[in-house]
Amino acid sequence: MVIAGVVIDKKDEKKLKALGVRDSKTLSPKKREELSIKIEEMARPTILMRVPACKIYSYRKEHNINLDKLEAIKIAQIVDLSNANRVYIDSLGNNHPNAEKPGKFENLIRENLTGKNIDLVVENYADETYPIVSAASIMAKVERDRAIDELKRKVGFDFGVGYSHDARAVKFLEKILQESQSPPSFIRWHWITVEETAERLLNEGKKLQPWVLDKVLNQDSWQRRIKDFFSKKEKCKEGESEN
Repeated sequence: MVIAGVVIDKKDEKKLKALGVRDSKTLSPKKREELSIKIEEMARPTILMRVPACKIYSYRKEHNINLDKLEAIKIAQIVDLSNANRVYIDSLGNNHPNAEKPGKFENLIRENLTGKNIDLVVENYADETYPIVSAASIMAKVERDRAIDELKRKVGFDFGVGYSHDARAVKFLEKILQESQSPPSFIRWHWITVEETAERLLNEGKKLQPWVLDKVLNQDSWQRRIKDFFSKKEKCKEGESEN
C-alpha cells in the first residue's frame, strides 16, 4: 500500500489545473511520471509512505487493525507531517462498497491525529474533484508503480499491475501457492483473492504447499469444518448420498 500527501500554497492550485493534473486512473503511466516531476517541484513538501504487505498482515494479526483503519492511521501521520491548515482527503468509499462512509472515515483519521483542530475535507471521489487530491493520487500511483517494478525484478516474473483483475497477477499467485516453500512477505495472506485462488486450485486437484493449507485455507480450523459440514448437508438436500 502506498499513500501520498502533497502540500502546496493555495495560490498554486490553478497551476495544478494548468498542468493537466487529474484523477490518476485516467492518466497513462508515462503521463503520471511526467506530472509527478512537476508536482514535486511545486509541492512543499511531498510525503510518501509505503506500507509493505507483511506490515499490513502484522497489524491485522497482532493488533486487529484492518486495512481501512491502517489507512486512516497512515493518513493521520501524513496530515500531522504536512503542517497544512486545510487537508483534502479521498474517502475509502470511492474504492470499495463496504468501506467506511466519509464521516466515519474522517473520525478514524481524527482519532489518530496529533493536532485535533485541523480542517479536514473528506469526500468520496475527492481525487476527481480537487486538483490537490489528484496530485497526491498521481504521486502515490507513481511510487506504487516503482515498487511493483522493483518486486518484478526481484522475483523474475511479470505479474502485471498486481490486482485481482489482472490475469498475470493471478497466474503469479498460483505459482507462489504451488511452488514457494514458505509464504513470501510481499503478499497479503488475508486478501480474499489469495483464499479464492487457493480454494480453486485445491478443487482442481492441484498440489499446494503445506503452509497454504495451514495459513490460507485453515483446513484444520473449526470454521472450515463447519463450512464443509454445511456443504455436505446441502448436497444431501439435492439427493446426493454420503458414505
